[in-house]
Amino acid sequence: MLNEAALHLLKPLLEDAVAVPGVVSTTLGNGARVLDSGVSASGGLQAGLLLAQTCLAGQGQVCLIEGRIGESAWPTVQVTTDRPVEACLQSQYAGWRVSVGKYFGMGSGPMRAAAGREELFDRIGGRETATQVVGVLEAGKLPDEEVTAYIAERCRVSPDQVVLLVAPTASLAGTVQVVARSVETALHKLFELGFDVSRVKHGYGTAPLPPVAADDLSGIGLTNDAILYGGQVTLWVTGDDESLRTIGPQVPSSAARGYGDPFLEIFKAAGHDFYRIDPMLFSPARVTFHNLETGRVFPFGEVAPEILRKSFGL
Repeated sequence: MLNEAALHLLKPLLEDAVAVPGVVSTTLGNGARVLDSGVSASGGLQAGLLLAQTCLAGQGQVCLIEGRIGESAWPTVQVTTDRPVEACLQSQYAGWRVSVGKYFGMGSGPMRAAAGREELFDRIGGRETATQVVGVLEAGKLPDEEVTAYIAERCRVSPDQVVLLVAPTASLAGTVQVVARSVETALHKLFELGFDVSRVKHGYGTAPLPPVAADDLSGIGLTNDAILYGGQVTLWVTGDDESLRTIGPQVPSSAARGYGDPFLEIFKAAGHDFYRIDPMLFSPARVTFHNLETGRVFPFGEVAPEILRKSFGL
């Protein structure tokens, strides 16, 4: 159960046995717990790693390593998982647009499996009945009792059984958790292309950690660029080689219309309308398949350090 696993991950923090720097916990009047990880609280690297691992429902590991942009060393977010479908599609994917009155946030984490309203679950399964739910909101405001009651109702629990971690894109913690989606974007791209994602058994991904943006719009640009032009993902899969040769060239971001400019320029050209952007753009720069049955390796795409340098202001 994904929500149970996420609660186990957060248990020391929820019981006040362990403090995470930059995270402030509040209990609302209806009993819901809100962990501010960058809205009013300072957040930080540890808060971002906690957000990312919560998004994965504890079904993967996230850490910071030294990577490179061209010849320069650069902090990089690394993700590993041996349960990629559960971790990335049933939990981490930001598939729940939480909109209540004037409040809006992108919802991730295992609470999505408890709500189970997305069509994605019709194809991959994974809906679950939970007694407590955990979610992550990418939002610039903290949720109130009305928002947490809305989430509780859709997850079929009482509000006092809801735990939410919150950070805006334009924060260090929020930046870490978004850039930790390298494997998820590859999985979701395969899902959208009609690939049988149950064939994907293990995943590894890296993406450079961009500067913290001055505002959420700029943050969306920087974090997307990190994955589109710097994300590198390796997937270990089963099945035949020919299907990998066929689908592989379609998976990297370079296969989509609009590829080649920083994301904010693409977004501006689309009239600031996400729906006018080719949805196939949202994937890593490079994806490599390792076939566990045949031993063959199939790499597709390349990183684009020159675009990253332009985006990051280097």
